[in-house]
Amino acid sequence: MQKLFLTYALLSIFTVCNAQNKVKKINVKDYGIVANTKENLTTKVNQLIEGLGNESVQIIFPKGRYDFYPDAKYYKTYYESNTYDADVRKLAILIKQKKNITIDAQQSDFVYHEHIQPFTLDNTENITIKNVNIDWDVPLTSEAEVIEADKNHILIKIDIAQSPYKIHEKGLTFVGENANENWALSGGSWLIEFDKKHIIPANTGDNGCVKGDFKNVKYSEIKPGFVLMEGNFTKTPTVGNFLILRHGTRDHAGMFLFHSKNTKLENINVYHTSGLGILSQYCENIEMRNVNMIPNPNKNRYLSGHDDGLHFMGCKGEIIIDNCDAQGLMDDPINIHGTYVPVTGKIDDYAVKCKFGQDMSHGLLWAVKGDKVGFIEKKEMGTLSYGTVSSFEPLDVDHFIIRFKEKIPTQINANFVLENLSWTPNATITNCFVGSNRARGYLISTPGKVIIENNIFETSGSAILIAGDANYWYESGAVKDITIKNNQFRFPCNSSPYQFCEAIISIYPEIPEPNALKPFHKNIKIESNSFNPSDYPILYAVSVDGLSFKNNIIKRSFAFTPLYPEKQNFRLEACKNVEISGNKFSKDVLGKNILLKGMKREELDLKNSELSVDVVK
Repeated sequence: MQKLFLTYALLSIFTVCNAQNKVKKINVKDYGIVANTKENLTTKVNQLIEGLGNESVQIIFPKGRYDFYPDAKYYKTYYESNTYDADVRKLAILIKQKKNITIDAQQSDFVYHEHIQPFTLDNTENITIKNVNIDWDVPLTSEAEVIEADKNHILIKIDIAQSPYKIHEKGLTFVGENANENWALSGGSWLIEFDKKHIIPANTGDNGCVKGDFKNVKYSEIKPGFVLMEGNFTKTPTVGNFLILRHGTRDHAGMFLFHSKNTKLENINVYHTSGLGILSQYCENIEMRNVNMIPNPNKNRYLSGHDDGLHFMGCKGEIIIDNCDAQGLMDDPINIHGTYVPVTGKIDDYAVKCKFGQDMSHGLLWAVKGDKVGFIEKKEMGTLSYGTVSSFEPLDVDHFIIRFKEKIPTQINANFVLENLSWTPNATITNCFVGSNRARGYLISTPGKVIIENNIFETSGSAILIAGDANYWYESGAVKDITIKNNQFRFPCNSSPYQFCEAIISIYPEIPEPNALKPFHKNIKIESNSFNPSDYPILYAVSVDGLSFKNNIIKRSFAFTPLYPEKQNFRLEACKNVEISGNKFSKDVLGKNILLKGMKREELDLKNSELSVDVVK
C-alpha cells in the first residue's frame, strides 16, 4: 500500500511539473512591443492576445514603461454597474473569451491617456494579471495645495504639468489630454480636503471643507499655477492641506472583470482611474492579493481612484482579498453587493415585468435560466417566496421580462423587488489597510459567508457598512453570516459625516418599516477588535437577528471634538438576540450606554455592567 502511495505521489509531481513546462512563455518584445518609447501600444498588445490559441501562456513585459491611448478599433459597448453610461467604452487591453493566460508585467508602469479602461476581461477563465502599476501622466481629477485661506479669499497652487487648465469668470476648465472639464467651488463632499498625512480632517466630508457664497466667487490667476478665489467664506480649508478638485465623471473602471471565472490579481498598484477601481460583474471566484488602490507616492498625489476601489456586483463563488491597501479614494474601498430590481407589473401567472432602479446600473444580464430569485416586499424588506427563472427577456436597457417555472404569488405587484440569490458570493478579507477615503470603508451586502479579519481601518466615515436597499441604490442583499474579528478601528474612523455613517460599524439597511419580529440581517459577530473612538457612536444596528459584540477593547481617542448629535455608544433598532459582553472600556470612553428602539429589553443579553440601557418605542 505504501509503495502504491509513493508511486501515485511521484506521478502527481510529474504531472504538475509537466503541466508547468507546457506553459508557453511569450516576451512582448518579440512582437514589437518595446518599453520606454511612449508609442501607443493598444493595437499591438491586443493583436498579440487575439492571436493566442487554447494553450496556456505567460505573457511577459520586460520592466519599463508602456503607454496606451484610445484606439477606435477597441471601442466597445459595455453596461457597467455603478458607472455612468458612455457612448462606448474605450479599452486599452481586452481579453475576451480566452483561457489560461498569465500577464506578468514585472513591475512595469502601464501609463494611460484620456478616459480609457486599462484592462477588460470579458467571458474569460483562469486569467492572472500581476506585477503592474496603472497610472496616467495627466490625471483625470485634479488637486491643489492651499497656500492662503481666510473669510475673503482662498489661494491654491495647481501642478500645471499634471493638471493644465484655463481660467475664466465661472471657475476653471481643465484641458488635459483631449479633455475640457469644468470646475468651480461647491459644497459638501464634492470638494475633498486631505492633510499632509493623507487624513481627511474631521467634520468635513458631507459637511464640506469650504462654505460660503459660491455663486459670487471671483476666480483669477496670480501667476501660472496659482489661482485666487475671492468671496465671502464661512469655512475654509487649512493652509498646507490639499484639495481634490472633482471634475469629469465615472465612465471607465481601472479593470473590468465581466462574466469571467477564476481570476487572480497579484501585486498591482492602481494609482488612478476614471471611475471604479476594479469592477467585477457577474464573475465567479476572484482572488486579489497585494492589490493596492493608492495615490502614486512618487507624484505627491493624494487621490487614487475616482470612486470605489474594489467593487463586486452580482458575483458568486469565493472572493479572497488579502494584503490590499486602499487610500485616497473618492468612495468605498470595497463594495460587495447584488442588484435589486423593482417589479413594474405582472404579465401572467408565471412572468413579471421589471426595470432597473438605478440609472448607473442598467443593461445588465440580470438572470439566466435556473437562477433562484426571491420576491421581496419593499416596506419591511421581507422575502415572501422564491422562484426559479425559466427565461430572461430584455426589452431595452431599462426593462425586461422574467418568466418563472413556478406560479408567481398572487400578491406580487409594484410594491415588490426581486433579488437574484444564485449570484451571491462568500468573501474573505484579511490583512488589509484602509486609509482615509472620502466615504466609508467596506460595504457588505451578500448572504454568503463573510470573514473580515486582521485589517486596519482609518476611514473618514464608517469603517464597515452593512446595508441593503430596495428603495434608492437598489444594492442587495441581506447578510446571513459575518464575522468581524481582530481588526483595528483607529481614531479617524467616523470622524466626518457621510450617507449611512451612523457609527464606526453601521448596520443600516434602508427599511421604511422595520419589523422586529422579522429582522432583515442575521448572524453578525463583532469580536476581539480594538476601537479608538473620539465620539460616542461605536455600533448602530437596524433589523438584525443574532448580533454579538464581544471581547472588544474600546479606548478613547482625543483626535477630534465629538460632532455627532447621537450620544450613545450602541443604538439598536428592531433587533433580536443581541449579546454585548466581555468588552473592555477605558475610563474616559464617552457615553458607556445603549439605546434600544422598537425592540424589547429582553432581546439584549448584556454582560458589560458599566453600560446603561434606555428603551424607547
